[in-house]
Amino acid sequence: MKNLIHKFPVAIRFILAFTLFGLSLILSGMFNKGAVKQYFPFTSNIFLLIATWILFKTDNKTLHDIGLNFKMKNLKFFPFGILIGAGVFLLAKYFRALYTGETINISDTINYKNILYGLYIILPTVAVEEFLFRGYLFKKTIEISSVIKANIIFAILFALIHILDRNVINNPGMIIFLAITIPVGHLFFATALLKSKSLYFPIGIHLGNNWATRHLISTENNGNNFLYITNNTSFETWPSFILFLLLWNAIFLITTYLIWKWNKFSFINKLKNSMIN
Repeated sequence: MKNLIHKFPVAIRFILAFTLFGLSLILSGMFNKGAVKQYFPFTSNIFLLIATWILFKTDNKTLHDIGLNFKMKNLKFFPFGILIGAGVFLLAKYFRALYTGETINISDTINYKNILYGLYIILPTVAVEEFLFRGYLFKKTIEISSVIKANIIFAILFALIHILDRNVINNPGMIIFLAITIPVGHLFFATALLKSKSLYFPIGIHLGNNWATRHLISTENNGNNFLYITNNTSFETWPSFILFLLLWNAIFLITTYLIWKWNKFSFINKLKNSMIN
């Protein structure tokens, strides 16, 4: 066994990672039931955190390598990320409304309890995805290859888990939408991790984005969101749909660029420094 570890150290660590992550998800499925699932749906996060700690330990590293500690300079990235994730989604929805002629309205009634509870319920899922796709394996892939190759690999994997769904696979329009937007989303989250050096940042952005899809703005006026859309548009032609895709993803790519280059922009740099200090 020692000979194998010395001969194939990287392969052994990847096998160990897949094993630990798979075991974590299996165990969380066993515990995440009933009252636990309703009131404390974080068992998968706890198991994945332990697995990630073990993996970094085998590399003589710690969770500090992805900024998972209780230092305020890292913790501040979490709420900052929520604001960015929700804000960029709202901006993309606004430009979609301009493009399609949809109308954005303020909800007649707002159930603040349900809206805030949404943050709590959505957090475990996005944290799991960040552990799996922007955590140890992502960092290890960068270490043995490059940032570009790691982003390509994990963007494809991240897209596949969203596309290989029975509610998606038979919808060509949805497949195209996800095949483009999910890799862009990966790049968005991965850039946040690389620039902040903390997984709190992509978790926050991911949470803000997913929360915004349900509770910031939607097509229903049921009190579970702040804003709702009327005159909701369906795209009847491929050219109009493709143009919408370009516009939608451009918003996220521009934001990704700003994060990647934030040291070049004085106002963003000041904001970054305020987050760290």
